[in-house]
Amino acid sequence: MKILMKFAFAAGLGLSLAVLPAQGIAALQQGAKAPDFTLNAAEGGKPFSLSLKQTLKKGPVVLYFFPAAFTPGCTMEAHLFAESSDDFNRLGARVVGVTAGNIERVAEFSRSECRDKFAVAADPGAKIATKYDAVLQRPGQAAISSRTSFVIAPNGTILLSYTDSKPQAHIEKTMAAVRAWKARQR
Repeated sequence: MKILMKFAFAAGLGLSLAVLPAQGIAALQQGAKAPDFTLNAAEGGKPFSLSLKQTLKKGPVVLYFFPAAFTPGCTMEAHLFAESSDDFNRLGARVVGVTAGNIERVAEFSRSECRDKFAVAADPGAKIATKYDAVLQRPGQAAISSRTSFVIAPNGTILLSYTDSKPQAHIEKTMAAVRAWKARQR
């Protein structure tokens, strides 16, 4: 059943299973320095320029890459992060979603699926996803973001790196990493 669901998910995105990343593995690992970036983003449908460096000044960042706005898995993941965003905020963390796409689509997604709770950035050509090694590439098609989550400490160090096609696990794993970070701050 799990294999069938992964195939259906991959087929829905026009992917073959061969390009899906291995579960639980992302190239930029814990302890690595997170690449800085500035992207066009939206929160609550309002566009703005999002800088990772500036966002980290407010506390840790839960940076999650997702394949495509308005697809079933990505919509579910956005809903789950939206439901948990107040908990992340109470712990001092900010959630930021990133996908290869245009700002108009991301603005709409931030309003409807992210429920105005967190920022979503457009990464045309998956250039930032590539720097994080969170990209899926199929020959002859444009690169897209893999479903990969990072928790980044305010100093830019990656505290968690997690890749899995199942959206639910991302919220659990990132929340645990943020809680562990918060416990060390006392």
